Amino acid sequence: VQLQASGGGLVHPGGSLRLSCGVSGRRIGTKHMAWYRQAPGKEREWVARILPNGATDYSDSVKGRFTISRDNAKNTLYLRMDSLKSDDTAVYYCKLTISHGVDYWGKGTLVTVSS
Repeated sequence: VQLQASGGGLVHPGGSLRLSCGVSGRRIGTKHMAWYRQAPGKEREWVARILPNGATDYSDSVKGRFTISRDNAKNTLYLRMDSLKSDDTAVYYCKLTISHGVDYWGKGTLVTVSS
């Protein structure tokens, strides 16, 4: 199983980005998926998750600004990020949960929010 995150880059405060996470080796349709991030000098933190039925949940720091979604036909997870702030600067990672305690991670994509 491999996960490839992409879409990161440099964006001004208030701007938007859409991250993608393509998955190969396993169909994602029945699996939980999530985005995490790790800012410089900080621990990795959970950002958002999406269940197989499409239900979503977000951390308080991104609620109302970020939207997680999935395209099961394309085997891809997305994270739409709006109203970006400097505090959102981090490496963003996608995670696929196969079963309890069995997770696969992508290598991450860097998002830098700066003027």
